[in-house]
Amino acid sequence: MDAIRECCAGLDVHQETVVACVLKGRLDRKPVQTIETFGTTTKELLRLQNFLIAHECKDVVMESTGVLWKPVWNILEPSCNLVVANPRRVKNLPGRKTDMKDAQWLAKLHRCGLIPASMIPEEKFRDLRDLTRYRRKLIQAASSEKNRIHKILQDANIKLTTYVSDLFGVSGRALLQKLMDGEVLNEEEIKKVVKTKLIPKAGQLVEALNGKVRLHHREMITSHSEHLAFLENQIERLGIKIEMMLDEYKETIERIDSVPGIERNTAMEILAEIGPNAADLFPSDAHLAAWAGLSPGNSESAGKSRKSKTVKGNKYIKSALCQSAWANSRSNNRIGIHFRRIRKRRGDKKANVATAHLLLRILFALIRDQTMYEEKKDMLTGGSMSEEKMLAGYLMQIQKLGYQVQLNKETAS
Repeated sequence: MDAIRECCAGLDVHQETVVACVLKGRLDRKPVQTIETFGTTTKELLRLQNFLIAHECKDVVMESTGVLWKPVWNILEPSCNLVVANPRRVKNLPGRKTDMKDAQWLAKLHRCGLIPASMIPEEKFRDLRDLTRYRRKLIQAASSEKNRIHKILQDANIKLTTYVSDLFGVSGRALLQKLMDGEVLNEEEIKKVVKTKLIPKAGQLVEALNGKVRLHHREMITSHSEHLAFLENQIERLGIKIEMMLDEYKETIERIDSVPGIERNTAMEILAEIGPNAADLFPSDAHLAAWAGLSPGNSESAGKSRKSKTVKGNKYIKSALCQSAWANSRSNNRIGIHFRRIRKRRGDKKANVATAHLLLRILFALIRDQTMYEEKKDMLTGGSMSEEKMLAGYLMQIQKLGYQVQLNKETAS
């Protein structure tokens, strides 16, 4: 391996210690090696910074071990050119596993330029990621609380969900409040509480509310409802904060939002994950897809390709794009057609991931070219290439059955 850096360092980061290995010397000679162990408190990390400065070392690499790399990054970022490595890319040989050898291995690979850098966004977008990811967690927690209330209602013989499609709409919440208060409702009182289409169903709602509700059920529903109200308030506050932070990126959000199946909140989540300069950070849409964990894996030997799973990547953007892909499963657009075409051969789940891959490639092009999404007519009606592929597929199937076909294109009279 040819060296390309005269001085570099590898850091093996742990909860309590950081082992630093500095390699320094001419490119055509064996470098001088210096190894030292530091703590992870701010005082110790500042001592690590001084250690690197004393050796005139600016190129530093470390593994992305959970969140343990972040304190080191915060201290060394102003003075070093930091690279955070994916652990899957820098595995050492089995049987050579000590902290010092790990630091040496990282330094050797970095000296030869063999460690690709992970994408670390600027501080503003790191903060934004925390907010969008936390909001997603709160939304999931709110959904769990709603499911618990549904479960308690069934346990109490309350069949509201049979007649109320959205139990947590205006009418549903009003009926739940009456139930928690222990009120016995008649048809006239229900008509005063519910809205629009539920008014004619007042008689059926009386029967649905006639169950075996005990004090235990009312207390549990009240507890879950209070927690749900708290979560919804937190989600709203986070939404306002995220909107304020992304106020200067309104045009980019609108570009992402213009893609079918992607709503505004999802667009903000995607922007927080990939950043507004994705086209500058990634050489191509294929690199971005691999980083997101949406590109198909490669498993080929002796000229034969075997089945392989998608690689691991950013689970947050992958989840958001897969959700958007499902939203397009029945749409009459390019994305929906792509989903249904893959589903015929590979099934729902693989079609979902393949469609999420397509969405990410489209987003990369929109951000790179700074344009809005446009649906082209030939994508829906099928151009000459689509017709040729379809014809080739039919011919292959017929030939597998042992028949020969002669094609004659019919001319219009």
